[in-house]
Formats: sequence, structure tokens, C-alpha cells
Amino acid sequence: MKEALLRSALPSTLTALSALALLVTAFPVGCGEAAAPVTPVVAAAPTRPAPPPLPGITASAAATIEPAPPPKSHRFAVASENATASRIAMDVLEKGGSAADAAVAGVLAVGVTQPVSSGLGGGGFAVVWDAAAKNVTVLDFREVAPIGLHPNDFVEREKLPEKKRGVMFGVPGEVAGLTEIHHRWGKLPLADVVRGAADAAESGFPLSAHLARALKWNEAWVLKTPRYAGIFAPSGALAAPRTTLKNPALAATLRRIAAEGRAAFYEGAIARDILQTAASVGSKITPAELSRYRVVERAALHTAWEGYDVFTMPPPSAGGLLMLETLHMHARADLAGLGYATGAYHHLLAETFRGAVADRLRTVGDPAFVKVDVDALASPARMAARRATIRMDATTPAEKFAVSEAGTSHLVVVDDEGNVVSITSTVNNMFGCKATTAGGFVLNDELDDFTRDAISRRFGMSGKAPNAPHGGARPASSMTPTIVLQNGAAVLALGGSGGMRIPTGTTQVLLARLIFGRSPQDAVTDPRIETPPTGGLLLDATASPDEVIDLQKRGEIVDTTKPNFSAVQAIAIVRNNGVRTLEAGADPRKGGSAIVE
Repeated sequence: MKEALLRSALPSTLTALSALALLVTAFPVGCGEAAAPVTPVVAAAPTRPAPPPLPGITASAAATIEPAPPPKSHRFAVASENATASRIAMDVLEKGGSAADAAVAGVLAVGVTQPVSSGLGGGGFAVVWDAAAKNVTVLDFREVAPIGLHPNDFVEREKLPEKKRGVMFGVPGEVAGLTEIHHRWGKLPLADVVRGAADAAESGFPLSAHLARALKWNEAWVLKTPRYAGIFAPSGALAAPRTTLKNPALAATLRRIAAEGRAAFYEGAIARDILQTAASVGSKITPAELSRYRVVERAALHTAWEGYDVFTMPPPSAGGLLMLETLHMHARADLAGLGYATGAYHHLLAETFRGAVADRLRTVGDPAFVKVDVDALASPARMAARRATIRMDATTPAEKFAVSEAGTSHLVVVDDEGNVVSITSTVNNMFGCKATTAGGFVLNDELDDFTRDAISRRFGMSGKAPNAPHGGARPASSMTPTIVLQNGAAVLALGGSGGMRIPTGTTQVLLARLIFGRSPQDAVTDPRIETPPTGGLLLDATASPDEVIDLQKRGEIVDTTKPNFSAVQAIAIVRNNGVRTLEAGADPRKGGSAIVE
């Protein structure tokens, strides 16, 4: 088997690293200066006799050059945030599995190896390209608030006591979503798809640097939680990176799901475990709400932009709204003219993102309860009017507010038939609501994504916010799984993690590829900006000092001191003379891993 493990390769001149040694490229395209022309001095060459041929080689043989072998098409590609998960997904592809099989296997493996971000107790979104049917499908397996939800529970949510953390727990959709994906597009038996994750949980997996950091940040909770201390601190202290860890309880849960399908999770012993654990921390979820959970198929947000067809996530996610507003506001030539990763380029994107975040707060909620007209919000006319208000020499003051949204994991897969899956899963904040089941997984705290009353009032929506807490609703999200087509074929799949950094990061990588031709690995590694709702502009520490100065001259309050643990994964599909080349990029900020074969 020949495989290429794609990793970021930083130039030798790069010395600036973030506080946590984030491997991020700091050299934008075209920032070098052209050398001054030099007039060559030509001297007459001396006349010399021809050298004798080398022993054993005739003159004609020495001149013979073997032609290069013709290029071969790639078969598969996977990019995820964890090396073990990427390898498990690739194993499924090698055994004849589809992109859907590999995506399910990889997401389950991420839940084993990096439970800080996602797992069986969470949910997510997927965008799937069926190459044979020439069709894009969007599946929403987002968590749902229980009918017994009480809005007062969400007033002081940061100060919730341990016994009330469960009020943020939504009915989990991950198992329903993954089994639905397998049912529609899978080729292998479910047991074969689940086996890799179950084996890793049972036989052991290496502790990643990202999970080790997360465990350290939550050390007090981990050490006082027997079910997790036994896994991540078996000797009484937190395990060191690369230590082999095991989660036999989760292995048993996965094997039951493999044997019995989604019913094993939403009914029976696993369901009783979930309900008991949730009730112990104040959740109001009922057995009926758990058993009745359903995946929702939605129409993708779609736009034709500069020769590409971009398909991304609709509400209840707001990520696709930000991406569409960006594309409808700017022509390719306009952005290209500013230069990649320059101060002008990043300032213009920052102003664009700020407007999209405000639109999110005022308009996006669960479509079952709120009508969200994304086409009107992102219409070219409305975006042109907004673009006209942006100044390149000044920054528009934005409303400041605090939003707690983090976690999440993204994975992309391409198979040998051209099928593509871009899937984002999450338990929301680190380790969700920090309630661990006997089955070895944590419960989400996704209802924390409902809009706070204080923020609603600030935007003039007291009591009427589209994303206000509501029983039976799916809270708004930032997740942005995306697939791009050109001439009816997939050319790019991407998505990200990191709360409100997801849509801004994913959109920046999209533009880097479609406008500037950056390789997926360079695109996900390059310095990125973020416009936090608390104000200012976050910029990766490896960005050029000249860019920082330029941004400050434009009125941006730049902060390069905060580590960036968002991550974007991307795969590009390139076709040339009948040869299909796959280029995969995995974000080094969370230790991502990309494999092409």
C-alpha cells in the first residue's frame, strides 16, 4: 500500500510560533520583492576537446533518458482532527467501504479518541455528494431541547451548579445521524464499519496532544469523576501524550450499536443509562423524547459563484449564511486584487464577517419555529448595499456580546467512486455538560447555544429572539460542512471546528483555494482571522508583523496573543487528462491527520 501522510511543512525561516507551538504557515503568496535586473556579461567559451565516454557506457546510452511513468489516479482521501480516526476511516475504504462507511467509522473513532469535542452523546450535520446520482443531500442530526425546558434555566447558565448542568443537555442525534448515513449510502455491514472504533476503545489508542491539553484544562473535573479518571488518569495523575488509553465501556456500547443499529441507543439498556445520567444532573428529557428522535433532511444552501456551485449548511446552522453573504458580497477579482492574506484582504473579510454575525443573531433559529429567508438575507443586492458601507481605511464599531460556543470536530472523505462526505459533529463545550454515562461517553450541553436574554435585548429582540430557548427546538449552530462542484463534479470538500470560528475559518479556506489556488494543506495551515463577538480582531501569531501594522492603520484592534484551537479539514479533487488527484489538508492547530492513497 502506498500512502502519503500530508502534514504541514513550515519554511525554515519561520520561527514565530504561538504559545502552544501551533504549526501555521506565515508567508502569503506574492509578498516577496522582485530582484533588480542584472545585465549579464558573456565571455567566449574556450575550445575544449570532448571528454571520453565513461567506462561501460556508450555515448548513445548515456544520452538515453527513461520517460517518467504516467501519473496514477488517487483512490481515496481522508482528513480529520485525529490520526487514529483518519487511519480507521482509511481502513474502511481499503476494505471496499464507501465514503459514507468511512465517514461513519471516522466520526465514531473521533468520539473514542477525542471525546472533548464529539461523541455518541452529541449530534451534528452532514453534507453528502452522491456521484452516481449527481445529488447533494444535507442531513441535520442536531440535538433537540426537551419539551420540559424552562427558560429561567438559561439566565445564569455559566453559574449552574453541578447537579443542574443537565438542563443544557439536548436529545442526542449522533447515532441516528450516522446510522442514517450508513443506511442511505453505506456498502459494508454496520458491524464492519463500527469495528475500528470499538477495537480502538477496547485495545487502546494513543492520547493525542490536543486531548491531553483539554484534559489538563479540565483536570479537577476529570480526577474527581471516577468513570473518566479511570480512563485518562489510571495511575492517579493525568496520562501523558502518546500514552495508550482504553475505554472498555465505550467499546461495549459501540459493539451493541454495531449489532442492533440505532434502536440499541435510543431504547433499552443504553437509553436507560442516558436517561439516568441526564436526570442525575437535572435534565428533563423523557424516554419518549429519546426514542422519537428523528434526523431531518434539509435543502442545502446553494449558490453559483465564479464558475463553482457551493453547497453548504442551512439553518438551524448559521455557518452557511456567513459563507453565502461573503460570496455574494465580493467578486473573485476584487478579492484577488487585494492580495492573499494582506491587511486589506483580512480587513475586508473582517467587516464582512461582522455583518453576518449580526444577521445570525437577528434571524437564525430552528426552521420548525422560525422562518429564515436566507436568500433574502444574502441576496446580491443586499450584500452590494452593505459592501458600499465598508471603508478600507476604517473599522465599523460592532455590537459586543459574549457567546460560549466551542468544541466540535470535522471530517471529510472521498472514495474511489467520487462520493464525498463532509461531516461535523459536536458535544458543544469541552466534554459537553460533563456528565459521563456508564457506557463510556459524555452527554452534550448543546442547549447552551440558545441565545441569552441579555443578548436578545441588546439587539432589540427582548422575548422574541429567533434562537430563544424553546422546548422541541434545535438551537442555532456555527457548523459549516461544505461541498463545492465545478461542471457537475465535486472539486472541494471542507468544514471546521471551533465554535464561532467555524464559518469564518471554513470560508477563508474556501477562498484560499478557489481564488488563490492554495493547496488544501497550505490553506488550512495559513494564518486566519476571527471577529469575536466580544470585539476586536484575532489574528494567528504567525502572521506578518507588517500585516498587523496595516490592520491597525485601518482601525482594527488586533490581538495575536490568543492561541487558535479551531481547525479546518479540506480535500480537493483535481482532474487532468483522465487522472484524478486528491489533495488533502489537515489543520495542525489540533494535530489533524490527512491520508491520500
